[in-house]
Amino acid sequence: MPRLLHVSASPRGARSESLALATTFLDTYRELHPWDTVDTFDLWDGTLPEFGPSAAAAKMTIFGGGTPAGAEAEAWARARATFERFDSYDRYLFSVPMWNAGIPYVLKQFIDVVSQPGMVFGFDPASGYTGLLTGKKAALVLTSAVYGPGRPASFGSDFQATYMRDWLHWAGVREVDEVHFRPDLATADADAARVRAHEVARETAAKF
Repeated sequence: MPRLLHVSASPRGARSESLALATTFLDTYRELHPWDTVDTFDLWDGTLPEFGPSAAAAKMTIFGGGTPAGAEAEAWARARATFERFDSYDRYLFSVPMWNAGIPYVLKQFIDVVSQPGMVFGFDPASGYTGLLTGKKAALVLTSAVYGPGRPASFGSDFQATYMRDWLHWAGVREVDEVHFRPDLATADADAARVRAHEVARETAAKF
């Protein structure tokens, strides 16, 4: 049976707009796919490993055709375990609030941990990268409080949706749906935009 993993990048709990939209998505998905496995990886739960000096050295050892040892091997094992948890699912839901025009640092940490040679990507000196997460699909829940398409540059830029879309495509995930909630809090009716965003979340989950 299909397996869906919700990767949650918001630390705001019940106050989080992205988590509320993800809940709507998941409730609809569970209703329509009662036999599927649905799990959540809360990136703030303390289980995400760091990707520091030992892990970075291990990555370069792998790139050089070697085998990590000692502290490098331990760091690499933690990265591989995180990847294998992620890779065991064939469908992904990412709930992503916008932080400073981009994504929360803990989500970037997750991406840096799992994006390893032989895991998320392959590399050939002549042809470049090849994404290895083929046959999977993803949905993005993307929220922002100030930035919105069509607003002046003084309201920010979008390196959130563009980054997530690009990373997933690079990793081999070609089917990516998106749900946006970007109310103009200064001038617009946020409640109406919120209602519409939840409608889109239900519609997206229904065809996911």
